Amino acid sequence: MVIGGLRAASEGGLTGAMSPTIIVAGLGSGGEDHITLGVWRRLQETPRRYVRTASHPAVRKLGEHGLAFESFDHFYEQSDSFPDVYERIADELIRLAQADGQPILYAVPGHPMVAERTVRLLSERCGGAGIRLEIVGGESFLDQAFIRLGFDPIEGFQLLDAADVKPSLLRPELHTVIAQVYDKFTASDVKLSLMERYPDDHPVTVGHALGVPGEERIVTVPLHDLDRLEEYGNLTLVWLPKSGDPMLLNRSFDRLHEIVAILRSPEGCPWDREQTHRSIRKNFIEETYEAIEAIDNDDPVGMQEEFGDVLLQVMMHSQMEAENGTFDVYDVIQSLNEKLLFRHPHVFGETGAANAEEALASWERMKAEERKRKGLSERSSVLDGIPRDLPALMKAYALQKKAAKVGFDWAEIGPALDKVGEELGELREAVAAGKDKEEQALELGDLLFATVNVARFIGADPEEALARTNAKFSRRFAYIEEQLKISGKTFGETNLEEMDRWWEEAKRKN
Repeated sequence: MVIGGLRAASEGGLTGAMSPTIIVAGLGSGGEDHITLGVWRRLQETPRRYVRTASHPAVRKLGEHGLAFESFDHFYEQSDSFPDVYERIADELIRLAQADGQPILYAVPGHPMVAERTVRLLSERCGGAGIRLEIVGGESFLDQAFIRLGFDPIEGFQLLDAADVKPSLLRPELHTVIAQVYDKFTASDVKLSLMERYPDDHPVTVGHALGVPGEERIVTVPLHDLDRLEEYGNLTLVWLPKSGDPMLLNRSFDRLHEIVAILRSPEGCPWDREQTHRSIRKNFIEETYEAIEAIDNDDPVGMQEEFGDVLLQVMMHSQMEAENGTFDVYDVIQSLNEKLLFRHPHVFGETGAANAEEALASWERMKAEERKRKGLSERSSVLDGIPRDLPALMKAYALQKKAAKVGFDWAEIGPALDKVGEELGELREAVAAGKDKEEQALELGDLLFATVNVARFIGADPEEALARTNAKFSRRFAYIEEQLKISGKTFGETNLEEMDRWWEEAKRKN
């Protein structure tokens, strides 16, 4: 492979000046038998040799055969991070190549294009620096992993960097090799990420110096013991065999997507297949309120179940649209991710937010900018954008917040409290005057609306406040029912005075 420039040639032979050249050669996975003949010839032919690190079994063989070299191990000692080391090595190689224009050979463990960041940096930079980059392959550590661990990558395989293992990347249905597990600290980070998807006692295999005689170690341990081993170093990897365990597969979002698609398929569930957006609309509302109830009850088990039911509604509606060819759930996720990134410049951008108020102001600013970029017209009313079917108490709160933003508001709570008294008086008058039920209901609505405004002034959500009062009423009324049972009475055998006494007892208890 040649990158960053080619030799100019004619029938008469090579013409033009040779570009500075860096030859990158892979030393194989460890043993001397893993060095290819082509790489060995280049090592012999190129007198200026450099190795990324001398801590590799194959490098020792160079000295034994009289092949002198220099290593970049001193950069590891001088730098605070691996990325910094790789940057410094790439810069130094370019400087060396440009110094006198003579070819230099850079030898790296394994295959140059597998888990070798310095080579990636050279590939990106050599062309711009006028340097010819030639890459000579070698046996990768993966070749030995397939042999020594005994699996075929065609069955499904993924390679991950230990420094960047995220739960979202883990696919239990694939063979997973995690490379560059240098030490116990790295192993600990890997363990914590794996525990997000796998049970604590899930077996994992640690392989060190695979294929290197006298140095190879392969051990399988429970996941929770991964960072208790001593087998870590430059040649260590972690392997998790592919699994068909339903428990592992069912922790995947993709599995959920697959199940919903099957339910809606011709071979799926007749009931699920017949549903439409309209037919299960009420289910969405009901499941949402059940989730809210679990939240209000501080019930983690209930929350887990009810959140799943809400998610199912999202999946079902998205699948219906996927069948129509309009969008699928991944489009939903994409648009949500883009929205979150765009509306949080104080997190993902260069602006800042010192507190929640500044963050909210930033959100609203970016929301308006988003509408502008999408070519959406300005809202015709300040009150636009509030869902039509929002529960009345919540809608009143939202209306008042929007009106307050443009100055339609009292400066303090006093007038708001006075308004509650005024509306209560008007309701009393309507009832005393014997006005019809519609007029009385209108006055009641005015009173409720005024009360919501007071809630806004004191920073209370009226929906939540009323929900707590409802719960309090239910608890106290349940106490009355309990006392009736203890007394052997029914509601028909008691009176308001007795029930009121029990009510006051309940108040004292809670």
